[in-house]
Amino acid sequence: MPKPLLFLDVDGVLNPVCPHPDDDFDTHTLLGYAVLLSARHGHWLRELAESYELCWATTWEERANVHIGPRLGLPELPVVRFTGYVPRPDDPKVPLMDLFAAHKWAPLLRYADGRPFAWIDDIIPGSLLRRSLLRRDQLLLRIDPGQGLQRHHVDRLLSRPPAVGRLRRLSA
Repeated sequence: MPKPLLFLDVDGVLNPVCPHPDDDFDTHTLLGYAVLLSARHGHWLRELAESYELCWATTWEERANVHIGPRLGLPELPVVRFTGYVPRPDDPKVPLMDLFAAHKWAPLLRYADGRPFAWIDDIIPGSLLRRSLLRRDQLLLRIDPGQGLQRHHVDRLLSRPPAVGRLRRLSA
């Protein structure tokens, strides 16, 4: 059985807005932007790769393999494409107020094609987080964009990776 997918965002997750000064981030100028990256994140992602198939799920798209991955010591990863995604009639419905924040949802589900997955991003609508709570095949972790990915997120991903099936409802 294949490993579950781990969809990775960059900005706000691996490139935090205002990390703690002791967190050892290096500033890189990439595509004209200041990007903060930490070797610690690379180590954690390689650790997660033992249990997950890592996949970029970022608006950086293929550029993540050129500019982000090598600086974190990652191999080239598959990429979910969001640019040019054309919504389909059978895409999952999301509440109107979540349409902007949920723009990645349909492409992620199409990419996963039924495989269990985890998604770490700083912008995941609450409605999607709530829906995923009763599913064993989906683990959604919203990351604080100020601090980015933290060790407790990695520990959570490793402690109970997503698996096939739904959680059983407890009977009263």
